[in-house]
Amino acid sequence: MEISITKPAAKWFINELNLEENDAVRFFARYGGFGGVHKGFSLALEKTQPNNAGLQVKEEGILFFVEQSDLWYFDNKNFHIKYSRKFDEIEYVIK
Repeated sequence: MEISITKPAAKWFINELNLEENDAVRFFARYGGFGGVHKGFSLALEKTQPNNAGLQVKEEGILFFVEQSDLWYFDNKNFHIKYSRKFDEIEYVIK
């Protein structure tokens, strides 16, 4: 299992969340919404520092991570974060 993020996606997060160097963004499972991995759950995010990161990647000076306690959501699959220029939005690929 690994996490990756493209440079354009990292820059999108920096602009949208007003992130500064050494900030961190956590991805986690939340109940509700539409998710592609587990029915009834979806992916959420928050700006916070890690407590016990299970996956992490640093790009453009920002740490993007998933806590150990949320790894179940990814079902032992890789988590890729991309930016879609066509739709000007983030795309999550879990496979």
